[in-house]
Amino acid sequence: MNDLVTDPGLLENCWRFFVLGVLQGITEFVPISSTAHLKAVPLILGWGDPGISIIAVIQLGSIFAVIAYFWHDLKDSTKGIALAFRRGQWREKNARLGVAISLGTIPILMAGIFIKLFWQDFETSALRSIPSIALTSIAMAYFLGFAERKGAQKKSIEKVTGKDGLIVGLGQMLALIPGISRSGVTFTTALIDGWKRQEAARFSFLLGVPAISIAGLVELKNAFHGSNSTEILPLIIGILSAAIASWLSIDWLLKYLHTHSSWIFVTYRLMFGIFLLLWWWGISSR
Repeated sequence: MNDLVTDPGLLENCWRFFVLGVLQGITEFVPISSTAHLKAVPLILGWGDPGISIIAVIQLGSIFAVIAYFWHDLKDSTKGIALAFRRGQWREKNARLGVAISLGTIPILMAGIFIKLFWQDFETSALRSIPSIALTSIAMAYFLGFAERKGAQKKSIEKVTGKDGLIVGLGQMLALIPGISRSGVTFTTALIDGWKRQEAARFSFLLGVPAISIAGLVELKNAFHGSNSTEILPLIIGILSAAIASWLSIDWLLKYLHTHSSWIFVTYRLMFGIFLLLWWWGISSR
C-alpha cells in the first residue's frame, strides 16, 4: 500500500482523474457538454484523450448524485408505473412521469445500439474531433438562445405526458454527438416544447438517469479490463469526485434557473466553441 501511495505515476493519475471527475460533475448537468470538456480539456493540458470508456465510467458518479438528489421523484415514478400496471391508473402524475422517462430513453438507447453494432470506429470518427466539437458547441449556443427566446415556459413536470417525454427523448438522442451536451439538448428541447426553465432542468436530470447509467455500465468492463490496482484507484477517485461535483452542480443550477435565464450558458458555449477553433488552428499551423 505504501508503494501505491508514494508512486509518482499513481499520484499523477489520481490527480488527473480527480480533475476529470470534477469537470464531469460540473459539466454533466450544466448545459455546456461534459463530453466536449472531457475530450478537449485533457488534450489542452497535454494529457491525451481519455476515451469513451473512461468518460462513460466516470459519468457513473453523476448518476449516483442525481439518483440521491431526486430519490423521492424516482421512487414515486417507479411506484406510479407499478400501480398503473396493476390498476390501470396511467393518468396519475407519478405514472405519467415514469412513462415519460421510459419513452424518452428509447431513442438514445436505439441510437446507441446502432452505433455499437454498425459504427465500430465511432470513437475515432471526425465527430469526436476538436473542430467538430467546437462547431457543435457554437450551433448549440444558437439553438439554446432560440429556445430561450421562443419557448412558452408554461409546462411543469406535474403535467408531463408520454408525448413530452418522447419529444425531449428525441432531442437527447443527439447527445451521442460530442459537443451537443445531453443536458443541453434536453433542456433546449424542453424549452422549445414549452417547459418552464427550472422544470425543464429537473426533467432533463431525471431523463438522464437511464441513459447515463446504461452507457456507464456498458463501458465498465472495457474501462477495467486488464487494469491493476494502480489503474483502478484513479477511476474510483474520478467517480467519487464526479458524484460530489454533480450534486453541487444540480443544486446550484436548479436554484439559478429559478430566478435567472439560460443566456449565460449561451454565451459560454459560443465563447468555448470559438476558443477551441482558435486553439486547434494554432496547434495545426505549427
